[in-house]
Amino acid sequence: MLIDAKLLFYVTCFLQSIADDEVFLPNDEIWLYDLERGVWEMCRMSGEVPPPMSGTCGCCLNGDMYIFGGCDDNGQTNQLYCVNLLDGIYTWRKVNHKSGSPPSPRDKLSCWVFNGRLIYFGGYGHKQLDDINNNRSFLMDEVSWVDDIYWGWNNEVHMFDPTSASWSEPHTSGCDPDPRAAHASVTLCHKGYVCGVPASNVPMGRSWHTLTAISDSGLFLFGGLSIDCKPMSDGWVFDVGTKKWREFEHPYMNKPRLWHTACQGKDSDVIVFGGSCNYILRVDTGHCNDAHVFQTQPYPLFRENLFSARRH
Repeated sequence: MLIDAKLLFYVTCFLQSIADDEVFLPNDEIWLYDLERGVWEMCRMSGEVPPPMSGTCGCCLNGDMYIFGGCDDNGQTNQLYCVNLLDGIYTWRKVNHKSGSPPSPRDKLSCWVFNGRLIYFGGYGHKQLDDINNNRSFLMDEVSWVDDIYWGWNNEVHMFDPTSASWSEPHTSGCDPDPRAAHASVTLCHKGYVCGVPASNVPMGRSWHTLTAISDSGLFLFGGLSIDCKPMSDGWVFDVGTKKWREFEHPYMNKPRLWHTACQGKDSDVIVFGGSCNYILRVDTGHCNDAHVFQTQPYPLFRENLFSARRH
């Protein structure tokens, strides 16, 4: 997340130990990357710190970062946490709702931020059999169930209003996306976009990729895991006006990435950090800690002059 020319990363993923056990990274750290100086800084976090998790969904609203869902040592969760990113103290608090019902426990979901609300879509998690009312909104994982608890994918939409601390399920219409997890989403103007998992011709179907707004009409897609389980390094730009994709040339074609993070920087740059360069469910040795900057638009003249002056 971009705050005052600094990227803030809260680490919610796991590493593979030499004993082949899943080991979570420290959950009380937040990392700041200064875009101007290219320097990392680690700060400690306090308060009601979330448990170590993977597959959480994070977003930023009015200087507060919210994380929802994820998977910890006990499985998927539906807890919501919040931390202020502007005060430099980084104190977590657990958000308790006052009305409505939160989504069922899930991970690998996505989120849109619009009109002061957090809107969550999809994910993978579990439900009681009695709570599965519509097979079109919850796709059971046929190999994952215990007694009356079933795991699966969903295409549900849930909305949280931080002002009233209330959950709701907004009415949707039209052609619903298929149930999915590990997809990408982005907010552009007054619309939310979802991309990933079902196969498509251009670009190839994928999961664990990122989708980033780069203008009022453009979305940038990078990386992910292909439908044949190959890490990907291709980039694409989608024009929401013409609804057409075009492949984007960049210098990182030899550096595939999945399960990474991305955000918009200055002048429509896209900064990608972390993730893995291999299929983590088979070989978990390719975690990455480098940052890549994708220039999606020509730079303003003053920025070109600044770079030229630094080179000389």
